[in-house]
Amino acid sequence: MKQVEKVLYTAKTHTTGGREKGVARSSDGHLDIKLTTPGTPGTGTNPEQLFAAGWSACFEGAIAIAARKLKVTLPGETAIDAEVDLCQTDGAYFLQARLNVSLPGLDREIAQTLVDAAHQTCPYSKAIRGNVDVTINLV
Repeated sequence: MKQVEKVLYTAKTHTTGGREKGVARSSDGHLDIKLTTPGTPGTGTNPEQLFAAGWSACFEGAIAIAARKLKVTLPGETAIDAEVDLCQTDGAYFLQARLNVSLPGLDREIAQTLVDAAHQTCPYSKAIRGNVDVTINLV
């Protein structure tokens, strides 16, 4: 386990019911959602959507950090479309994922440098490295 110098933030949630008719709430009250199994007509979200939203938000923040270090101004239209697949093989579940990163107006080489740097520093990317097949597309 890594030696921690400083804990910047701890997210705390309480979940009951799991994927099927579950509920998840954060300790600060900012998150209060219904959960539903992917692909069903339920009214809630699912863990894969939550992961996609969290990872893409974190990744965009990592791009911004890389841009500041390189003194590059990010376009206002910077966007990431995240896709997280829940897969199954031989009865075992696993994830695979794609990030489609849009940095309109930036030189492609500079944009790729920012994306590569973000993938090395983003905590979500680090957490799944070697465990989830990931494709990052510059679109």
